Amino acid sequence: MIKSKYFKVSALLLLAGIAGCTKLNESYTTTVPINQAVESLGPQFPGLLLTAAYNDIPSPFVGQDQVFSLEENSTDESLVPTRGGDWDDNGVWRVVHNHTWNADHSQVLSVYNNLNKLNFDATNVLQFNPSPGQKAEARFLRALSLYFLLDIYGQFPFRNPGDNLLLAPKVYTGDSAVQFIISELNAAMPDLDPSNGPTRANQDAAKVLLMRLYLNRGAFINRATPTFDDADMTQVITLGQQIMGGKYSYMANYFDNFSSSNGSSSEAIFAYPASSGVSANNPGMDGRWMMTFHYNEYDAQAPNAGWNGFSTISDFYNAFGVNGTATTFKPADTALDSRLGGRVNSNLQTTLASGIRPGFLVGQQHDQNGVALKDRKGNPLAFDPNIAANMIETGSNLEVTGIRVAKYVPDFSDPSGKFYSSNPGNWLMLMRYPEVALMVAEAKMRSTSAQDNAGALKIVNDLRKARGAAPLTSMTLVNAGSLNNGPGDPNTLLAERGRELYWESLRRTDLIRFGVFLVTWQYKPSDDPKYLLFPVPNQALAVNPNLKQNPGY
Repeated sequence: MIKSKYFKVSALLLLAGIAGCTKLNESYTTTVPINQAVESLGPQFPGLLLTAAYNDIPSPFVGQDQVFSLEENSTDESLVPTRGGDWDDNGVWRVVHNHTWNADHSQVLSVYNNLNKLNFDATNVLQFNPSPGQKAEARFLRALSLYFLLDIYGQFPFRNPGDNLLLAPKVYTGDSAVQFIISELNAAMPDLDPSNGPTRANQDAAKVLLMRLYLNRGAFINRATPTFDDADMTQVITLGQQIMGGKYSYMANYFDNFSSSNGSSSEAIFAYPASSGVSANNPGMDGRWMMTFHYNEYDAQAPNAGWNGFSTISDFYNAFGVNGTATTFKPADTALDSRLGGRVNSNLQTTLASGIRPGFLVGQQHDQNGVALKDRKGNPLAFDPNIAANMIETGSNLEVTGIRVAKYVPDFSDPSGKFYSSNPGNWLMLMRYPEVALMVAEAKMRSTSAQDNAGALKIVNDLRKARGAAPLTSMTLVNAGSLNNGPGDPNTLLAERGRELYWESLRRTDLIRFGVFLVTWQYKPSDDPKYLLFPVPNQALAVNPNLKQNPGY
């Protein structure tokens, strides 16, 4: 935010998104009056600042150590075992999964800083006379960052445009924080251009964020014992119905939502774009498969085909077996639910160029010719669902433990890796249509005055039909009694959200809202209520006295 009448030219370039580096060695002594600097760029200046705010999105949402880690590794959907000398990093990954982090955790600080950069850069747009549309988009981007700050840390700092930077920013918490974000989105909504596609702030994306706020309001106020107001549930249903039955539809192939050509997805509501082979503003989604694939997973890139880390637990995989049907960890499981994947792919190029199939990778892996792959020790590259109880692998099988997840599908069209690990074309999906349907179903079940369990079941079964899965014969919200040692009853709405939205940075929020974040699951033997929130980083507390550390830290 620019408070001074004068500022350095180098700062102007950085704010406008013109500077290409992240660290500048400034030696300028010349200053330019702010009005002259803005006039020199003309009316495009607010647009440049807005572009800079959009370009902040990948920092908190793409990296494996960012929002993804805090929202996924802290749950039953993801964990990162230490494999010999790999993925130890002083235990930062393991403490997230088993809920033993503290206020000095590096990821807790990095996520906080990156979300606040989006917060402040979006606010910065507002003080330079933006058009109504630019102002609305900036307010949406700011609301997006504030939502995740509130979700993860329970509070967020806020400045109005032009506030004195020498004073500590105000801090919002609880229901006042929820209501502030709601008011911002409602104020922005009329001026969001109806023609904006999924790569720009649009009215449907604002409605999705509002739905999340209304659905989670009771949990944000009291995470230990969430409550759900009928008026909030009505808002969720009303907003969702405005989106459903319109321009969105379920994709014929689930994994095409995450492929290198996913920009054409009919489910995309809000996403950050990319172009294959183009480096400018590319979010770099290659980390989403590199973090999980084995070093030899793709023989054209072996031994650098992956980083061999992220996995999921066997209990989560088992939740795909509904109506009493058990999973087998074998190719036959694909018949249960196409979202398990791992065996089929409609993309011909991928089929011809690689043996990797999108979805859950378990058992023996093969190359494109059907030849069985080996790990670096010469053992069969066969992913084993069993992981060491302490998540520290030391045996001869340390390279192959854990079910891997190929959610975002690499582009194998160039064996040299041009589109595989260098500027891939996969868009980052931040909001998808199925989430809207599942939120409406949940609100129908949570409403006390107009409960509609039959309507909710129909919504879920329509989605399951699109995913090649058998209809649920019955469904409850959650079965807390079955969650003591796993992800719970497969015949629940919570389980369906997991099956559809796994590894999309939503699971922690779901488990808290459904009241089961503190139960034990595989590789998490105990818990403490303080972990319902992440701590405010100690560095942030040191510079803003209005921030208060969350209880227990």
